[in-house]
Amino acid sequence: MTHPTLRLSALIPSILSLSLFAAPADAAPARFDRFTYDGQSAEKVAVKAGEYRNPILTGYYPDPSVTRVGDDYYLVNSSFAHYPGLPIFKSKDLVNWTQIGNAIDRPEQLNFNGRRISQAVFAPAISYHGGTFYIVNTCVECKGNFVITAKDPAGPWSNPIWLPFEGIDPSIYWEGDKAYIVNNRAPDEPPRYNGHRAIWIQEYDWRAGKMVGPSTQLINGGVDISKKPVWIEGPHIFRKDGYYYLTAAEGGTSVNHSQVVLRSKALRGPYVAFEGNPILTQRDLDPARPDMIGSAGHAQLVETQNGDWWATFLAVRPYADDFYNIGRETFLLPVEWKNGWPVILPRGQAIPHALNLPNLPVQPKPALPTSGDFAYVEEFDGNALPMEWIGIRTPQKPFYHLKDGALALESGAPLGDLSGVPAFIGRRQQHANAIFSTTLRYSPARDGDRAGLAAVQSDRSNLFFGLTRIAGKRVVALYTRDAADSDTLIASAPITLSAPVTLTIRATGGTMAFDYGVGDKVKTLKDGVDATLLSTKKARGFVGTVVGPYHYTPAN
Repeated sequence: MTHPTLRLSALIPSILSLSLFAAPADAAPARFDRFTYDGQSAEKVAVKAGEYRNPILTGYYPDPSVTRVGDDYYLVNSSFAHYPGLPIFKSKDLVNWTQIGNAIDRPEQLNFNGRRISQAVFAPAISYHGGTFYIVNTCVECKGNFVITAKDPAGPWSNPIWLPFEGIDPSIYWEGDKAYIVNNRAPDEPPRYNGHRAIWIQEYDWRAGKMVGPSTQLINGGVDISKKPVWIEGPHIFRKDGYYYLTAAEGGTSVNHSQVVLRSKALRGPYVAFEGNPILTQRDLDPARPDMIGSAGHAQLVETQNGDWWATFLAVRPYADDFYNIGRETFLLPVEWKNGWPVILPRGQAIPHALNLPNLPVQPKPALPTSGDFAYVEEFDGNALPMEWIGIRTPQKPFYHLKDGALALESGAPLGDLSGVPAFIGRRQQHANAIFSTTLRYSPARDGDRAGLAAVQSDRSNLFFGLTRIAGKRVVALYTRDAADSDTLIASAPITLSAPVTLTIRATGGTMAFDYGVGDKVKTLKDGVDATLLSTKKARGFVGTVVGPYHYTPAN
């Protein structure tokens, strides 16, 4: 059961903590009795009455796609090789969101074996037609592009229907009873430069589940191919006042990210670019500004039942010099129409951290907040883990179970082994400063056995802090992997497992300190540890740090 009530303010700067009780027992399974989180953002934001706070989904929730059905709003995010994947959220006011499911939650749907964490599923697009919800998505390393459907957005979602076209980032445009898929594909000429892509459209027979008719190239390169625009992607089409509007991201997903718009009187073009493009970007602003929000783009526009327009999009909040460990987040801004063109944010303006609420019925805060500073407790006393828990790659058999108020974790593959699934299950780090804690009963039986908390940004960039055995001695140890294929032992200390042991990781932006204690006595194993190894800038990729219980026992 999840209790979003814990507040450990006395432990700021932020802390990742772990309490362990070890009994003289086998190394497997490792038993975790409790997991807690407490997070604060690096920036201090005053939110007045009648305002909301950006981001609306904090932490690793990138590539948001939003749709409205009546007075309900639904949103889906990328999840890459994390499983379960494609989290689905619901809201009535575009601000307060509650996760209602994961669209990928059965091993038969997709197999992520061999996939790095930042591969697999990305840039989903959600839509609704005739009583059915659709997600069209890409898994390049699986079979390419696919559609899944559900009558209830909470699930279950169907197995994939694979689509035979090249490219990424598909979305569905519905016109009457017809569907069209628009997506990023290779241009209809040899690429002129690195990053030269194009946007295409083709009819999708949703009854038969197949592509039909000709493919038409709508945009070659981007807004102005003479300027060599790169990575036109994430396209969406909607119709308003006799025009078809095509919005897309341009410039890549890093600091040059942007959103552009073009329009046409006919669905298949020709499309004319808005002279005021981009309609959203932060690339022209001083990167040293305080409390900066950057890398904004990958937007989707939605019209409310009141006729107002809003845009969800991704952006990031670095703690310094474009370093951020928590991934790309979901933001919300109003859309202003100017002379027949939508503008999310005028050039030169910084994305605000707080602004006026949408003109929609005010909703209560969700039980588990997704914005601002918050905390929660997981007691492991239910029949299943809440849907916010995710692991790495698709498990073909369970590696954990809940029993007697504990998470029992068997051993799995070691972190970084792309052919296997590690016995790791975690929650997103959603704040620059965050507290993770858990209670563990475990005794490493032989050298190399380990159980504790892992903080994972990628298969090659992660850390482990917990109990292990080295040269026949039980120790508390810290291992890191900084863009590497093997661990580096940073520090260790002998430990007696006849009494409870507390492990604490104190993270403040780009640094961490590691404490351990027996009873009331607390010692520091290592402080001032460089945590930028968990940043996107160093680790690369497209995800955020996930922290949670991990157990590994080497094979005989």
